[in-house]
Amino acid sequence: MGILIILCVFALFVIFFAVKGFIIIQQSETMVIERLGRYHRTLPSGINIMWPLFDKPRQIEWRYVQTDPAGKTIVRRVNLGRIDLRETVYDFPKQSVITKDNVVTELNALLYFQITDPVRAVYEIANLPDAIEKLTQTTLRNVIGELDLDETLSSRDTINSRLRAILDDATEKWGVKVNRVELQDISPPPEIRVAMEKQMRAERDRRAAILEAEGMKQASILEAEGAKSAEINKAEGAKQARILVAEGEAQARIRVAQAEAAAIKLISEAVAGTRGDPVNYLIAVRYIEALKEMVSGQNNKVVYLPYEATAILGSVGGIKDLFQAIVPEGPGPSRG
Repeated sequence: MGILIILCVFALFVIFFAVKGFIIIQQSETMVIERLGRYHRTLPSGINIMWPLFDKPRQIEWRYVQTDPAGKTIVRRVNLGRIDLRETVYDFPKQSVITKDNVVTELNALLYFQITDPVRAVYEIANLPDAIEKLTQTTLRNVIGELDLDETLSSRDTINSRLRAILDDATEKWGVKVNRVELQDISPPPEIRVAMEKQMRAERDRRAAILEAEGMKQASILEAEGAKSAEINKAEGAKQARILVAEGEAQARIRVAQAEAAAIKLISEAVAGTRGDPVNYLIAVRYIEALKEMVSGQNNKVVYLPYEATAILGSVGGIKDLFQAIVPEGPGPSRG
């Protein structure tokens, strides 16, 4: 019976050791093991063996944020023996901060951090989630307090970078790496939002008026340039037309002069060797044409003779003598 009892006790010890002594650590997790109350080692991922009566995992307080079906945010705090080494996001509740120009604004921040040294995260800080939250809130108040409201609304990237640098430096001794800090929401007071909307509307109206004035200015400039180009083209066209007309008249006069010269030459050749004078002939022809134009009108009732009518008659007589000189006299009655 004694041997059976010893075997049963040994079997129970083996079962207890197998249950408590063999620990499987998942990837991206770890455990801090204490032996008799002092730090012993940090377990890696995989199968690990420890002495259940002497070794014990050191627990760490962790916080989970959940949302119930009604949309209410629930914060749940638990003590864990396993430490998650993955990147964790904390959504902090809204807090009121005062800007440099004394405007109370509500801010909501998101913090992304990761535990890089589990030993420091366990032994250097008592409550890591609360410490990170309070440090983020105080740092956010200090950073926003140095900026105006307009700078706060337009400089989110700058604020995020400054917060990340300050928090990363402060949490380094806790074994925590702050990767990113994001301002999720910035809510000024209602009266400030109304004033900002009016300012934005006025700014947009001003920009619209400037754009409209610029458009009218450009339209006037283009219209003036178009009118100028049209006048220049019109003047160039009139100039070219006058030049062509003048050239045409010059060519016509040259042709008329050439025709008259040819006619005079023919007349001179025709009366060559006679006693007649071709000049008298031409003068008489011109006088006759002038008289014809004077009496050709419909309303002309009086026939005017030039003062030197005797000269005209003399020219006509010259024409008669010219023809008599050209036609030879023959037998028969005389022609007059």
